Amino acid sequence: MGSAGKLMNQIMDLKFTSKALQRQARKCEKEEKSEKLKVKKAIEKGNMDGARIYAENSIRKRNEQLNYLRLSSRLDAVVARLDTQAKMQAVGKSMGNIVKSLNTTLATGNLQKMSETMDNFEKQFVNMEVQAEFMESSMAGSTSLSTPEADVSSLMQEVADDYGLEVSVGLPQAAAHVVSGKEKDKVDEDDLSRRLAELKARG
Repeated sequence: MGSAGKLMNQIMDLKFTSKALQRQARKCEKEEKSEKLKVKKAIEKGNMDGARIYAENSIRKRNEQLNYLRLSSRLDAVVARLDTQAKMQAVGKSMGNIVKSLNTTLATGNLQKMSETMDNFEKQFVNMEVQAEFMESSMAGSTSLSTPEADVSSLMQEVADDYGLEVSVGLPQAAAHVVSGKEKDKVDEDDLSRRLAELKARG
């Protein structure tokens, strides 16, 4: 009976984690709108390089929001399966460590890491021969730091059109910024990899 109670507590933890992911998604949505407003102000001032940077930020925040929602949805699917299995008392003890792991990775805000932990959850169910369909992980691709140039120009034009601003965003001088932006992204990715390696070493 004690272990069943413990499992129900773990399921509650997962439900809280899912709600936390949804809160993160709402936060990203607010930040996306804030960056969009900065695009408008920059275009009004004729600062096209600045507008481009804000547009990149806005798109990145939109992608983050979708990733948090996707992860929350995956977690809800796992919780529903766990609920069913708990009632049938068919869940092994190995879930506890993964619950802790997911809560730890949530604290870091690292979407890639959270997705990997979700993969572990889903593998546990496969190991227990629970036939369930889970969403495929698309985190690795969608958390990329680089933003497609066409998306950036498209968002800038969309903002300009929304506010009736007369501007053409396909400006050639923006090319110089694109190169420096990609170099910065490379540094960001290297820094992320280094921190991940440190985390693994500590763990």
